[in-house]
Amino acid sequence: MNPAIWLTPGQLADRSGVAVSALHYYESRGLITSRRTSGNQRRYRRDTLRKVAFIKVAQGVGVSLEEIKDAFDSLPDSRVPTTEDWARLSRAWHDRLTRRIEDLTALRDSFTDCIGCGCLSLASCPLANPGDVLGQQGPGPRRLPVHDDDAPVESAPRAESSG
Repeated sequence: MNPAIWLTPGQLADRSGVAVSALHYYESRGLITSRRTSGNQRRYRRDTLRKVAFIKVAQGVGVSLEEIKDAFDSLPDSRVPTTEDWARLSRAWHDRLTRRIEDLTALRDSFTDCIGCGCLSLASCPLANPGDVLGQQGPGPRRLPVHDDDAPVESAPRAESSG
């Protein structure tokens, strides 16, 4: 291995600003890869810095590690990703990020109305319950909006009070 191309976990952690344990976690999730030396020590390709930076930025705006992995799976394994590869990845995420921005803007603009209720089943909640469809099912939260295929996550049934 050419030492100019490879970084130790400590060097990658120092350069990227993430803990070595985070690098190991990213590796266990298939986001980054390493090679082992003859002494069984990890070494990361220098271009892993770009992937770690991408992970940090994407997570910072709410992108899941699964989504990041899916994006990385579109990058070539046999060579260092080029500017064109990263541009293609960016174009693929454009619509998803635009939708996320629109949703966050709607949440920000409606947050004052939502924060007081907490139940997400009021007729006035245009974000989670337009037309109060969920209010017909009873009080309390019925679902939370998520963006994994825009499918709702059903909440756990509420426990009946004993007293």
